[in-house]
Amino acid sequence: MIIIKPTSTMPLIPETGADEPLTSSEQGKLWTTYMGNTMGICVLSHMLEHAENEEIRSILAYALEIAEQLAQTIRDIFAKENYPIPVGFTADDLITGAPRLFADDFCLFYLKYVGKAGLSLYSIAVPLMTRPDLREFFTQCVTLTLSMINRVNEALLAKGLIVKPPYIPYPKRVDFIRKQSYLNGFFGDVRPLQAMEITHLYDNIENNAISKAVLIAFSQVARSEQAKSYFVRGRELAEKHHAHFSKILERENLFAPPILDPFITTSTAAPFSDKLMLFHKLDMYTMRVRSYGNAISLSARHDLVEKYGRFLLQVGNYVEDGANILIEHGWLEEPPQAADRDALVRH
Repeated sequence: MIIIKPTSTMPLIPETGADEPLTSSEQGKLWTTYMGNTMGICVLSHMLEHAENEEIRSILAYALEIAEQLAQTIRDIFAKENYPIPVGFTADDLITGAPRLFADDFCLFYLKYVGKAGLSLYSIAVPLMTRPDLREFFTQCVTLTLSMINRVNEALLAKGLIVKPPYIPYPKRVDFIRKQSYLNGFFGDVRPLQAMEITHLYDNIENNAISKAVLIAFSQVARSEQAKSYFVRGRELAEKHHAHFSKILERENLFAPPILDPFITTSTAAPFSDKLMLFHKLDMYTMRVRSYGNAISLSARHDLVEKYGRFLLQVGNYVEDGANILIEHGWLEEPPQAADRDALVRH
């Protein structure tokens, strides 16, 4: 069993006790987790280097230690399996001594965002793992990430930084849907938003506000014009989606999370490589595909489904263009994949 405890002790060596080879799901989830956490180590290291508030420093240190422990544990698993360890992101992708790029308070919003992304990755992994040691590993990933998110939310609430999801009245009785007009969104009798529709609008507004702020930061410090242009385009996309979703809530007299642009400094010196920043935005927008798809599945009004569907296409195109830039520069590592039988025949 793999036991992970975020402490300052030496990296843990997992005692897998498993003779079975890694399945495709296990390879894929371990690989993706490794890439995300090695990237996170770089970003959190920069934030921790400049954080001044003691509580925020403590939370950042905790999150950084979790990322380091997870990355080291995966390296140990791969080593035991004689599996090639991905390059991921290293000290070469972090420029120490670069000026502060993010205000202290923004670090809390960032941790909340990446915590949600981590939970999505790890929680889906648990039921897909057939080896008990890896199921336990991803269960602990969930537990540690939840622990970090709870600390982040408590700090945000204590600082008065959280705009809570809108309040709606309690229903007066249990009722059932009687008319097909419940699904209307464009014409006819359009009902008010129901709770889950509000929930996912709020979540996606918050995600776009955080993403836009990160894109502002990256566009200021990117070295290549190609990367700068890509980040500016992403910033405009996030701003557009934030505005559209916010208007839907505002039309029903419900408030939306605000933008977070003022939490980004005016620094133009890069603390990260262009490779890391491009991959970071590719990763964030890939998660946006999942969050929009999830919102579609829980929205009944036609206008919401249409908007999410249209925005999904825009996000998908943005992700593809980012992947092409990474491929062009030889920066996009190839994930584990099935054997190419046709190529083997031709060999």
